Amino acid sequence: MVSIQLYDEKKVKDVAMLAGKILLESGAETYRVEDTMTRIATHYGLYNTHSFVTPTAIIFSLNEKSSTRLYRISSRTTDLEKISEVNEISRAITGGKVTLEAAKLALDELDAANLQYDFWLKCFASAIVCALFLLMFKGQLSDTIPAFIAGGIGFYICHYFSQLYKIQFFAEYAGAMAIALVALFFVNYIYKGEFDKIIISAVMPLVPGVAITNAIRDMMAGQLIAGIAKGVESALTAFAIGAGVATVLIIF
Repeated sequence: MVSIQLYDEKKVKDVAMLAGKILLESGAETYRVEDTMTRIATHYGLYNTHSFVTPTAIIFSLNEKSSTRLYRISSRTTDLEKISEVNEISRAITGGKVTLEAAKLALDELDAANLQYDFWLKCFASAIVCALFLLMFKGQLSDTIPAFIAGGIGFYICHYFSQLYKIQFFAEYAGAMAIALVALFFVNYIYKGEFDKIIISAVMPLVPGVAITNAIRDMMAGQLIAGIAKGVESALTAFAIGAGVATVLIIF
């Protein structure tokens, strides 16, 4: 086991907190975040560590004598590549393959890196997914075009409003409204299609599938607060989508 001097505790805490921050911001489960932080600290000889992770904050303390560190998490997304990279760095640390300084440098570079695909590529991919979902729901082949267009526009509007107002609920509400408007326009003015299947297919990229899965996994792992919080977040997203579609149907 690696021995550690007192002045090195701050470096260990920096590495553990940074790894947890990247994981949580990338959509990892809270128990995975706590486990990674604990494993890193344990490798450097710090056994009596305490971590408390929620979807919006990380609290970590090495022992009763050290100061407690708090990170506030203001934004979260789904980035499986970053989660995988942090896991690889964590395994390298516990395997003794990298030094503490090298791990900190690698995590800093990973935190600053933008590994997301280009926005227009994500819009196009979302539109394709919507068209394929329509076929999976046994819709008409001709309805793939409105599902493709509605899904792409809805994703774009959702992203635009999330960047503009930083409130995800209103972004998802606006995206669902845009989807319903496009679908309604096609059904009423272009050709008669299956309105319900177009809507259901087009909103699929907005559905919080990862959040729901993580909420269930956190609850099963005993992370009750995090599981309930993510469950409520998923419910609000579902409500925003339903409310956006319902608003258009009520008005028109």
